[in-house]
Amino acid sequence: MKDKFIELLKSINREGMEDLIEFIEKTDFFKAPASTRFHGGYEGGLLEHSMKVYEILNYKVKNCFIDMQVSEDTIKIISLLHDICKANYYKVDYRNAKNSLGEWEKVPYYTIDDTIPYGHGEKSVMMLTEYIKLTPEEKYCIRWHMGFTEPKELYQTIGLAYKKYPLALLLHEADLEASYFFNI
Repeated sequence: MKDKFIELLKSINREGMEDLIEFIEKTDFFKAPASTRFHGGYEGGLLEHSMKVYEILNYKVKNCFIDMQVSEDTIKIISLLHDICKANYYKVDYRNAKNSLGEWEKVPYYTIDDTIPYGHGEKSVMMLTEYIKLTPEEKYCIRWHMGFTEPKELYQTIGLAYKKYPLALLLHEADLEASYFFNI
């Protein structure tokens, strides 16, 4: 799956992509979980989640009721890299839990180690723009991919963003579908 992910990124015609790929390869992106509790909470979950979001978003754009007029490069960037903020974000810790025999033992689990506390979608945008130039639509899509899981004070802003860039809503839907339909 890692090879396919890198192949997709290499097919994007964007200055700085090689540097971005080099950065990603130096992180734990390919081994990181997608989350600690909600979906993909296992080694490699983030990669699997990102690939599933790409698959779903690609389908949604091609089968949308409105003509999306979106490039393949944009679909790849926003779906594969929407959660780049989770690279180097989790760490393994240990806690006590009872095993099947009822005995206590130390078991590993993922915890958050946020060394760059800049939010979620906005952090992904920030990280990506250090390597590649994003279009305004790509920035909005990645920034607002969490949709209405954001604080309720932002709901009006999110609605305006989705009206301005319907692709942002499709990315949010694809992210939810990967998380809830496929649990990754």
